[in-house]
Amino acid sequence: MPVRDRRAVVQPALILDRTAARPRAAVLLLHGGCSESEEPPSSLNLPGARMRPFIRSVLRATDGYDVVVGRVRYRHRGWNGSRADAARDARRALDELEELAGPVPVVLVGHSMGGRAALAVAGHDLISGVVGLAPWCPRGEPVEQLAGRRAVLLHGTGDRVTDPRGSVELAARAREAGAEACAVLLAGGDHAMLRRAGTWHSLATGSVTALLGMDPFPDKVRLAFLRGDGEDPAHQA
Repeated sequence: MPVRDRRAVVQPALILDRTAARPRAAVLLLHGGCSESEEPPSSLNLPGARMRPFIRSVLRATDGYDVVVGRVRYRHRGWNGSRADAARDARRALDELEELAGPVPVVLVGHSMGGRAALAVAGHDLISGVVGLAPWCPRGEPVEQLAGRRAVLLHGTGDRVTDPRGSVELAARAREAGAEACAVLLAGGDHAMLRRAGTWHSLATGSVTALLGMDPFPDKVRLAFLRGDGEDPAHQA
């Protein structure tokens, strides 16, 4: 009797929502997770569901521009300490995207743990910009990989899961490291991005299209970049 290969099949890290015959750019979205867990995300994945409105908004905003839009598939729900599993999966997805679309500029959009992963892999050759939505920014998180990149961090002042001050501090350190970075605080915004949902969506999508060179930045983001001098690094929306 033949011996069955019991090794787990590793699924691709890249999930595509739209391809393009001649891609000019790409947007990858990364949902949140948790600090520690080796379980795979479930089929009823609430963090993934939170990103669906953003996926739809990005698809509408980039329709007709030959922009590939996709998501990162995680093997585990957790970051898992020094393993940084979400960042490893994000790098895999970027490598898979490069094989598919070539060396196109990529904007990453990540929420919570996905925001941390997006910032962590910003040094990848494809990355031109990052939009962090309530990103998990632990104190002392590396920022050198953001040099030469642009990053927009959006964070609700009412967030009780990730600290909005972490976004402000990381943006300031990223600027010192050579990035063009800003933090925009949404007054009363929560971690789930349900309060002031319209503002979350408009600022996030407007930042994506600006990072792709399609539109100017939304006024709140543009002013935050202008005020990003270390004296008042965050602009409140």
